[in-house]
Amino acid sequence: MKNHWSEKDAKAAIKDARGDADLALCVYATRLLGGDPALVLHGGGNTSVKTSLKDIHGRDTEVLYVKASGYDMAAIGAQGFAALRLQPLRDLAGLDTLSDAEMTTAMKAATMDASQPTASVETLVHAFLPHKFVFHSHANAVLSLTNRSDGEDLSAQVFGDKVAVAPYAMSGFALAKAIVHAGDGEQGILIPRHGLFTFGETAQQAYTRMIDLVCVAEEYLATFANRAFEVATIPAKLAPVSEVAPILRGLCALPDEETGTFKHFILEFRDGPDVMTFVNGADVERYANAGNVTPDHVIRIKPRPLIVPAPEAGNLEAFAQAARAAMKAYENRYQAYFESYSDGSQVMLDNKPRVILVPGLGLFGLGRSAAEAVVAADLAECTAGVVMTAEGLADFEGAGQSDLFDIEYWAPEQAKLPSQDEKPLVGQVAVVTGAASGIGLATARLFAAVGAAVAVLDLDGEDAEKAAAEFAGLGLACDVTDGDAVEAALARVTRAFGGIDIVVSNAGAAWQGRIGDVEEAVLRQSFELNFWGHQKVAQAAVKVMKAQGTGGCLLFNTSKQALNPGKDFGPYGLPKAATLFLMKQYALDHGADGIRSNAVNADRIRSGLLSDDMIAARSKARELSEKDYMSGNLLGREVSALDVARAFLHLALSPSTTAATLTVDGGNIEASLR
Repeated sequence: MKNHWSEKDAKAAIKDARGDADLALCVYATRLLGGDPALVLHGGGNTSVKTSLKDIHGRDTEVLYVKASGYDMAAIGAQGFAALRLQPLRDLAGLDTLSDAEMTTAMKAATMDASQPTASVETLVHAFLPHKFVFHSHANAVLSLTNRSDGEDLSAQVFGDKVAVAPYAMSGFALAKAIVHAGDGEQGILIPRHGLFTFGETAQQAYTRMIDLVCVAEEYLATFANRAFEVATIPAKLAPVSEVAPILRGLCALPDEETGTFKHFILEFRDGPDVMTFVNGADVERYANAGNVTPDHVIRIKPRPLIVPAPEAGNLEAFAQAARAAMKAYENRYQAYFESYSDGSQVMLDNKPRVILVPGLGLFGLGRSAAEAVVAADLAECTAGVVMTAEGLADFEGAGQSDLFDIEYWAPEQAKLPSQDEKPLVGQVAVVTGAASGIGLATARLFAAVGAAVAVLDLDGEDAEKAAAEFAGLGLACDVTDGDAVEAALARVTRAFGGIDIVVSNAGAAWQGRIGDVEEAVLRQSFELNFWGHQKVAQAAVKVMKAQGTGGCLLFNTSKQALNPGKDFGPYGLPKAATLFLMKQYALDHGADGIRSNAVNADRIRSGLLSDDMIAARSKARELSEKDYMSGNLLGREVSALDVARAFLHLALSPSTTAATLTVDGGNIEASLR
């Protein structure tokens, strides 16, 4: 591990802060620690500095700046630290016991500013230690070294007088007291199955000690971690991720009794070298269920992963059946875990996994959003590396189940998790075709804004990627008239997010011509895109939806031409009319699969399809001015792409609506339905 401290950057941090140099250096060091995933991940770890501030009366007051709960150390700024009066916190060290409620009250009472974020749950550790700077990490190398039955003894042997070794204790008051009782090491304090604290009179000293001690652990592991590793037998040919993911995603879906639908998870796939060694081990059942590498991870990845069999190619039904049985066993085991450790005051969280191990393939991290899924996958990948390194020494032994339960159901830890359920499409995966501009882009933006993970498909891949980048979506090139291209694009969506719930089949183009005179090639070209393109997208999506077994939603852009043909516009209107019937056929044939199928018939929306030239031509065909043409409806107003996007969203959120067509045209009696 490299020491990245730079005097130049440290001085720049002080200059940029224009205030407290101590806090500026603490922020700088925190970012260095947080920037290395081998030290901390996703809100883990914490840092502090003791300094002085003027109180409201102008008096100097000893203050503890401590990292706020849940903040990511890699990107933290001064606003990510809470300032607390130090002496009231230190006074708590003389107590024998302190309840969580009492600790929370004491920390709030010591807070300098009520508007600041909540201080770390390990604030008392930082307060009780006398050192000016205190840094805490969950360094992978240290956890690989300590997470075994004799972790305390081995730690004392490897680090000697450089660290004091404290027994594992629950975060909060218990951990702070355990560290105080352990006494000072020369450079830090180590808690097996939890992490390493280092300290110093300067930020550079505390940071350097962290790096140096981690290097000691790395050197020991490199020298002694050489135990033989047995690999499991894996089928010669495996089913692809794109076929396996929807099955697993469907099994993880949570029934929503209120709507009769499902709450979904997004899946993030990983198959790096550490992951493959981990999932392919003959003893994966043992070490994967031996406890988290640190209890801090449990709120995001649960106490253990779900392990399913290797998915043999050509035998997906057998895999699905075995995976269902594994999921049922997992749910029962989680229920037993909860009942074993609950004191009756807790309400059980959902019993679905947040990590799934698939021998031969890799692992999936699960989250209610794509960002949460990435966090789970990152932590699972970290776990794989730590465990595999530890297994080179001896059997890995992580945090105990009772300790994990205490953290998983501890309110201060649960408060770190973001709330997602207020967004109506959270957990849903939406695919929008023709989405780099116009109606498609407006729809993709809106769906992403209300929580969906969105894939933008467009003929121009660069435009698709640019559009998707606005909302951290997935941008893909796709010619919807090419069945193989459609299958490949949806396979990439499924690999990226785990499955598909909503498809907005929007891609299209307008061909004009007098129907008796138009060339057959023009008519066929229009049908390829404006009918067969919709069919190919819907057909491929339905395969994924059926594999998930949780229903789905097909949404077609059929245009008002499907009901109200325009003069000299037959090449466009005819395939659109066929697509309207296609929508109804999907509703009829796949309603039993829980798949809804609906359409929007919009009219006169400025877009790549209805370009300025097209508007001029259609206005001329109807003998109207361009303004009158665009606002020629009952409301006398021009309809926007966002209006159409809102209609698609309305249909996506209508669980009991199928085979319906929603008009978005400002009012056109000739194109209206019942």
